[in-house]
Amino acid sequence: MHQKSLAIYLRNHDAAAQAGMELFRRAERNQRDRPYGSELAELRAEVEQDARALRSVLKAEGVQPDRAQSLVLLLGERVGRLKPNGSLLRRAPLSDLIEVEGMLDAVRAKAAGWQALTPIPAPRWRDEVDPQEYYDRAMSQAERLNTIHRSVATRLFTP
Repeated sequence: MHQKSLAIYLRNHDAAAQAGMELFRRAERNQRDRPYGSELAELRAEVEQDARALRSVLKAEGVQPDRAQSLVLLLGERVGRLKPNGSLLRRAPLSDLIEVEGMLDAVRAKAAGWQALTPIPAPRWRDEVDPQEYYDRAMSQAERLNTIHRSVATRLFTP
């Protein structure tokens, strides 16, 4: 049961990581001219590295990514772009805040995933990927996104 549960868990997080990368890429494109644009570019690069690390865990565990689940989550990420944001024909100022909040959610879920992998005794992949290191990195990413979130909210909601 342990291996089956781990495989399902890894597939779920891998699929979410694929959708998360799309969100980070879109936010980087859309917000590159903002004062925090370079920070988003760094975060996007880190998120892509993190997803590659997760894929190496899947490979070491002999788990194949769930392509169907990845596709469903990628489609969900794209459908999420259609949310009401106060503007039909162009990008609304609220879109920046919604994107940052989505990235925050994604990073927090990623942190929880790495935290859940931390107590696994002597996994085959521990020499290559330290889940505690990736958990700490995700928490740092969340803090950086919190700073961006405050900046975007302040710009949006204060006269």
